[in-house]
Amino acid sequence: MPPYPLLSAETRVQTVRGALPSGGMFRNKEWLLSPEAFPLSKELVTKLHLLGGALRAFQIACNELYLQSTQNDTLGWVARLLDQGKPARMIELGRLERWRHDLPRVIRPDLILTETGVSIAELDSLPGGMGLTAWLGGTYADFGDEIIGGAKGMSEGFAKAFPKHDLLISRESSDYQPEMEWLIHQLNAVEGGERRVLNPWSTAPQDLAGRSIYRFFELWDVDNVEHGAELLAMAERGEINFTPPLKPYMEEKLWLALFWSPSLKSWWDRALSEAHLSLLRECIPYGWVLDPARLPLFAEWPQLGIHSWEEMKRFGNKERELVIKISGYSETSWGSRGVKIGHDLPQPEWSAAIDEALQRFPQNPHLMQRFHRGRIVAHPFFDEAKQAIAMMQARVRLCPYYFLSGEEVHLGGVLATVVPSDKKLLHGMRDAVMLPCVAA
Repeated sequence: MPPYPLLSAETRVQTVRGALPSGGMFRNKEWLLSPEAFPLSKELVTKLHLLGGALRAFQIACNELYLQSTQNDTLGWVARLLDQGKPARMIELGRLERWRHDLPRVIRPDLILTETGVSIAELDSLPGGMGLTAWLGGTYADFGDEIIGGAKGMSEGFAKAFPKHDLLISRESSDYQPEMEWLIHQLNAVEGGERRVLNPWSTAPQDLAGRSIYRFFELWDVDNVEHGAELLAMAERGEINFTPPLKPYMEEKLWLALFWSPSLKSWWDRALSEAHLSLLRECIPYGWVLDPARLPLFAEWPQLGIHSWEEMKRFGNKERELVIKISGYSETSWGSRGVKIGHDLPQPEWSAAIDEALQRFPQNPHLMQRFHRGRIVAHPFFDEAKQAIAMMQARVRLCPYYFLSGEEVHLGGVLATVVPSDKKLLHGMRDAVMLPCVAA
């Protein structure tokens, strides 16, 4: 019998609030509480389980495509595109034969819940929210909720994917340190282990020798990480085992546009099963690389009916249901920074966003995708101003966490970010609700 199976909605909220660890989950972040986990249809839960295998296969194919493109004249444009703006040192590390087949051990897509299913906004292999999702899952499971992934699915998935790993968290990622400290404390209590949460500014590189390290920092930020150059050199010599691997090309959003490239259709057809292709085509919005190269006079950008990006500047509001994003290797490439939604911008700002993306192409490529509008749902939350339960008209971002151990893909849990419906960018914010998911 769960500890709190028959509590009122108000008491549930008080229980969740009281269960929050004393150190909190994030630095400088707050969110609203709800008495109910977020329900997903059984059909969607089934799709989420299948999506983990498809995304794993997609990552394997992306990794192999890049590495082959470094040695293949026909595919060489892929490596040149993905290497833009990156230091030669990082490019060399990414191509080391010794870790040719190494891939991230956790995959978290950002999924927009739409009227027809889900739309992948991003793929993250260095995700925040793992500790939060683990804590939420256990807390709501105490109410008797059947949490997707199970009450301990996140911690068990993390333990399998990262069996003896310490965590190294940079200043840029330090807002997430409390949740990771909580998660590691839980694992140490169960395993009797000695995992550590470390910071590069207070850790001598020699203390990491011989250890497996989950690097909680982006590769674009490595110049700002204390002892960064020495840590990379130790990894190259095999003295540190980093995961995710030091492969900057795998941390690019451009892959979501390359999936739709007509030039690569035959590659994806060979590399992926029909079932995986079908599911990915359903979930990945159609996209383009914003490349300033001139097209031949008889050509046009697929599905847009235009010969040049100049023509796109004249698109009407309905035609501008598009989103522009910086791809990666930039401090503006995470969260909602560097995102421009076409139909929310006046014509001059839309035109300026296109110009900026094209001008930055040699250093920071951008991609453009179809904008998929989130479905509006109603979900209860605790209104802090009124001190009462109310209903929020909201749009939802779903974040399933897939942990990789050998050939196994384990869905540890699903985090729902429930955002007021007037917000276009669906991310964690003060007026959003953060919840685990259950099967309806």
